[in-house]
Amino acid sequence: MTFKKIRFIADSTCDIPPDVLQKWNIAIIPAFVNYGGGSYADDGKELDRVAYYDQLASMTSQPSTSAPAPGLTEAIITKVAAECDHVVMLTVPEKLSGIYNAFRLGASTLPPDKYTLIDSGSTTMAMGFQVLVGAEVAAETGDVAAVVDAIARARKNIRLYAAPESMMYLRRSGRVGWAAAGAATLLQIKPIVSLTDGVVESTARVRTFGKAVEKMVELALEQAPLDRLALLHTNNPEGAQDMKRQLGSAVPAETYIINVTPVLGTHVGPKALGVITLSKAWRQ
Repeated sequence: MTFKKIRFIADSTCDIPPDVLQKWNIAIIPAFVNYGGGSYADDGKELDRVAYYDQLASMTSQPSTSAPAPGLTEAIITKVAAECDHVVMLTVPEKLSGIYNAFRLGASTLPPDKYTLIDSGSTTMAMGFQVLVGAEVAAETGDVAAVVDAIARARKNIRLYAAPESMMYLRRSGRVGWAAAGAATLLQIKPIVSLTDGVVESTARVRTFGKAVEKMVELALEQAPLDRLALLHTNNPEGAQDMKRQLGSAVPAETYIINVTPVLGTHVGPKALGVITLSKAWRQ
């Protein structure tokens, strides 16, 4: 077997921290957030996450999100492909975004055996963990098939749960129906949602946000022992730290606290919390 130099590209919703991207030489193609007459790249420069979520609470109209233009994806993909033997690309689910299609179009000029395009089935660090697992296996083996297999095993053992502090943003974004969101608000129900294989589902419904946090901790503990953990928030670092405290000894060495991408946070609103687990079972 010939050892191949394999590079990785992901869209910006993967939420991998900049220092980790640099460590593994992972390229990012930004999605965009549109508001106030402007379109801003989710590249860590044009959008300051803390400032954005502070503004979001007072915005009278819902910002929109959009995929990168095919020309941008093609330029980045072509550049990375020229620097390696094979490119592995992961994106947010095709069912939920046009980003997958933008990557497909951007890679269309490459020979088919030059790249692998994977719909991650998820977002934020649930995608990020797949990318990192793939990068580690690529460094160890230089084998594309081994990389794809490892990503598939990781994906099966990843769980993502999130709880919006308010249903208003989901309702305004159109991600849930007016009737469902209105009923949840009226009844003071706090839903916990999951994202698996591109499908958003309600996992549980509780009466308070505090109970939602407790339930997410319970769901996370069901996946122990944990290989990796990400605690998510939208300008709610105290809430994320509280979840970490509640998880206690189950918290693994590789744990991230992420103020999530505005491309996702736009739809759940400020003060939301979430948890992503990767069980050690993926290594079996």
